[in-house]
Amino acid sequence: MDIYPGVGNSQFYRLASPNCPATLVKFAAVTLQSRNQFKSLQVLRSLTQSGLSMEFPPDGYRRNVGICLVNPSRKIFAASRINVPDTWQMPQGGADEGEDLRNAALRELREETGVTSAEFVAEVPYWLTYDFPFEAKGRINRHWGTSYKGQAQKWFLFKFTGRDEEINLMGDGSEKPEFKEWSWMFPEQVLELAVFFKKPIYEQVLKVFSPYLVEDVNYGK
Repeated sequence: MDIYPGVGNSQFYRLASPNCPATLVKFAAVTLQSRNQFKSLQVLRSLTQSGLSMEFPPDGYRRNVGICLVNPSRKIFAASRINVPDTWQMPQGGADEGEDLRNAALRELREETGVTSAEFVAEVPYWLTYDFPFEAKGRINRHWGTSYKGQAQKWFLFKFTGRDEEINLMGDGSEKPEFKEWSWMFPEQVLELAVFFKKPIYEQVLKVFSPYLVEDVNYGK
């Protein structure tokens, strides 16, 4: 679970209606079984060379997991935050020290969306970080009783194997709800609606997962 008190100033965001997306750029068609691994390695090599990825989370950043949940139509689950108007994101939340990160991702998914019908597909095998915006950093850390610069995230891709009726923004009842609306979105929509300080992370995550976000007749079989 993540809470960002006071980050809701509308000047921070560039928004677009999820029902009226901009012109979409399609991913190139690939055969998933034969080319996924190769393309993902190419992306990760590029990230490593650019210094945008790391093997271990750096000091001063909160350990966090991010979840890219994809349905059989290759759309991504995104939800709008209750406490930050007009802000959409993929699920994410803190990981306890020593907690298995994949299990942490499944726990956060269940706590925030009620979803338990999810199969692991892939992960970004590097930590990616973002800093809290200056205007909100103090409020966030006072709320948590911490002094973090931002969050270091490990991202996971899961395939949704249930029915939409399973999705419940009240979660599993163990945590206070974070979201008020949800939608299945194209990757371009997710990027368009992301808050500015998470956008670079989302761009890198979706690059790594892009081979899995194309249509394939064998998906889900």
